[in-house]
Amino acid sequence: MNFSVVVPVYNEVDNLPGMHEALTSALKGLDYELVYVDDGSQDGSDRVLEGFVAQDPARTLVVQFRRNFGQTAAIAAGIDHASGEVIVLIDADLQEDPADIPVLLGKIEEGNDVVSGWRRERKDTYLTRTLPSQMANSLISRVTGVHLHDYGCTLKAYRREVLQGFRLYGEMHRFIPAYAASVGAKIVEVPVTHRPRVRGKTKYGLERTLKVVLDLFTVKFLLSYSAKPIYLFGGVGSSLVGLSLLSVFVLLLRRVFLGEHMIRSPLLLMATMLLILGVQSIMMGLIAELLARTYHESQEKTTYTIRRVLGGRQKPA
Repeated sequence: MNFSVVVPVYNEVDNLPGMHEALTSALKGLDYELVYVDDGSQDGSDRVLEGFVAQDPARTLVVQFRRNFGQTAAIAAGIDHASGEVIVLIDADLQEDPADIPVLLGKIEEGNDVVSGWRRERKDTYLTRTLPSQMANSLISRVTGVHLHDYGCTLKAYRREVLQGFRLYGEMHRFIPAYAASVGAKIVEVPVTHRPRVRGKTKYGLERTLKVVLDLFTVKFLLSYSAKPIYLFGGVGSSLVGLSLLSVFVLLLRRVFLGEHMIRSPLLLMATMLLILGVQSIMMGLIAELLARTYHESQEKTTYTIRRVLGGRQKPA
């Protein structure tokens, strides 16, 4: 089984030498390819990656972006350029241990389609990193129906076929297991080593939690309603009609039994309007997501632009 390890890189010049050494050591004797995606780094990471290609051009591929497009775009580019039957994702900050990759591959060989890493003993700050992650994992599991302890762990392995048929936008890379489950992928979760960050600065903050929640609306819509949107829009519309009828009924009762004028009850009208506006905003956001996908995919546009590609073996047709 040949496989590709995709490593998104953004300003990790201090971690790259140790990461590359750990990867080559952990994968020694295996048929692998390393795909580094430089997400517009400005700290000299590009020069370090060029050195990796010079050392082993057959096994090392570097994709350089013209600017920073984000982790999801970097992962998408890595998947697009990888040639392996199995795709392994891992961060470049050395918090995830490359020595765990053979364990994930072993689970793939057992017949699983997706193997998700679980940072059971996280070494991050609890209040700002671990607790929000736990809350997000619980919410994602409940909404998507795919129950994983650690959606945020980048260390995962996928059979290539379960990654076909969808593109990644926003912060969508963490939802890949949910997309894979929608096409019948067999998913298993394994504990992996997690280490504290020693060099460099984290790229994640609390603001990312809000982005994940907003993306979750889109994921739920695409997984459950993209083929039958009338179920969602019709259900919401029917609920709103029912709510408006109930409001009118209550106002009529207050008019008959309390003698109140219907036009003198602005509170209920305001609440109803706010509810409608809120639902309309969510619906417009979902429609915009679909329009964005239509724009990109109908014209075969990617969500990134590449400066150059160095080394690596040719991807099979």
